[in-house]
Amino acid sequence: MAKPLVAIVGRPNVGKSTFFNKVVGKKISIVENFPGVTRDRLYADAEWCGQYFTLVDTGGLELKSTDEMWRHIQKQAEIAIETADVIILFTDAKTGLNASDEDVAMKLRKSGKPVVLAVNKLDTYVPEKLYEFYNLGLGEPFGISAEHGTGIGDLLDEVVSCFDRVGTKDDDEYIKLAVVGKPNAGKSSFCNKILGFDRTIVSDIAGTTRDAIDTPFEYDGKKYMIIDTAGIRKKKSVEEDLEYYSVLRAFGAVRRADVCLIMIDATAGITEQDVKICGYVHEQGKPSIIVMNKWDLVEKDTNTINEFNKSLAEELKFMDYFRSIYVSAKTGQRTEKILDLASSILDNANRRISTGQLNDLILDCVRASEPPSINGRRLKINFCTQVAVTPPNFVFFVNDATLMHFSYKRYLENSIRRAYDFSGTPIKLTVREKDEDE
Repeated sequence: MAKPLVAIVGRPNVGKSTFFNKVVGKKISIVENFPGVTRDRLYADAEWCGQYFTLVDTGGLELKSTDEMWRHIQKQAEIAIETADVIILFTDAKTGLNASDEDVAMKLRKSGKPVVLAVNKLDTYVPEKLYEFYNLGLGEPFGISAEHGTGIGDLLDEVVSCFDRVGTKDDDEYIKLAVVGKPNAGKSSFCNKILGFDRTIVSDIAGTTRDAIDTPFEYDGKKYMIIDTAGIRKKKSVEEDLEYYSVLRAFGAVRRADVCLIMIDATAGITEQDVKICGYVHEQGKPSIIVMNKWDLVEKDTNTINEFNKSLAEELKFMDYFRSIYVSAKTGQRTEKILDLASSILDNANRRISTGQLNDLILDCVRASEPPSINGRRLKINFCTQVAVTPPNFVFFVNDATLMHFSYKRYLENSIRRAYDFSGTPIKLTVREKDEDE
């Protein structure tokens, strides 16, 4: 059974994201002292007194705003309200009750959902500061300080008392897919197409997605977690502090992902920045898929895809194990095939080869191509074993590590790849010296 869903809503800059981070125990939301920072819904699992639930942070609600981006934010918050089991309405003790609070409260009362009223930024408990918030008609207001953590326990007691089912810890593993790439490559559009609804804000304005956004879903009996990230620009283009932290969050999403989907705008071709992003994914040892998006907009003839493949192979020589797919997030062309491909690649990254099979293969390699020698001293491979997966790591015990020339190491890696399917994932070869007497 799914965990209860708790949505945090309220006007901008009342401390929703600070509360979210405090409850889930880590900095997931970006926190800045100006409105509009949290633009999409952020999900994280939380627990209180043995009750497990999913907490949703939303962008600030300004119901009367005419700004296009604010309308997007409002839509995201409304989706959270519709799907939530319990709603926490955040207000601000320092600024007091205002018309926006009343507008949001009226909307929440009409929803019929259980609503818990939080009056934040009450650093010193003064009951008189809570009185005016009774006018919202949402019952007793809970005075808290999200920044200092005071009053949060009583608030969460009230939240979990509203649950109509018991939330339990979900031990099932999700396949985590991080969608990364330059701004405007179509990452959010792709996520929305995969999920089947407008999960994240989609706009032609570069830099719309600022947080790495996790969304769980199921496909073909498997559980996935798709992580939409901010577009990764060149360093000199990252001027705003907020965008700098968003890029760091995108890199963090790569590190915690099982498979990275590197989104490239096919109409622009592979660029220097795309190559750098691929390089970072490769350095982190992550399985990956090169997703050439906007394929529907590319003028094609019988040789077009071959030219694209040739260009990718040339630019990505350092990760020639990559798998690529040509899709259109807008039309949905081939997008569903990415999930099957990602699952297959993750299987490759988790593949283990027995020591016996591995050493038989290496013996054949040595017979086919004699190991290098320096000054009459020849490399001798005593044995090889696989010590890790994701990425697969093979340790070669040799008589002298300095004799393992790069080209021969590359030959061994290629031989392993020819014998076993490790497409889509890097593999690591480690060389250690082993004394003859051991």
